[in-house]
Amino acid sequence: MPALERFERFNEKVALGLELIGVFALIFLVFITTLDVLGAKLFNRPVFGSMDAVMVCQVVAISFAATITLIAGRHVEVEFLVNRFPLRTQIWLGLLIRIICLLLFVIIVWVLTSFAHLLQVRQEVTPTARFPLYPFGYIAALGCLPVCLVYLSLIIQDILKLKKK
Repeated sequence: MPALERFERFNEKVALGLELIGVFALIFLVFITTLDVLGAKLFNRPVFGSMDAVMVCQVVAISFAATITLIAGRHVEVEFLVNRFPLRTQIWLGLLIRIICLLLFVIIVWVLTSFAHLLQVRQEVTPTARFPLYPFGYIAALGCLPVCLVYLSLIIQDILKLKKK
């Protein structure tokens, strides 16, 4: 099925691009934390807004790493019981779990978008540096959206497996 393979390649390219942004956010997080600690301990001058920067970098790094983590299979799974079932039952359980996960991430994207809009309307800012928080809510929602696409792809694969059996 070439269309499904193209869809999977698209998901992987998007995930790798988001992972790269997440890695840069993580590197910046480490850099700003190091500068803050050195500045506070050596010169008695912490970096202004470092806690704010660390906070938003965590949001970016975590949300943008979710898709590649799912694709690479590095997320937490408990399979010791499912592996004892017959193959067809394993596929059905996997399909059910993936549908639940897809619904969960659709809800997460919806709630993050609604929350970001609320932050935008209320003009919420970070405590120290006072930069707006709403873009990071939208960024987190954007980071979780490709997870929905990957789960959709996995659901289609499970359905195709069930049709073959």
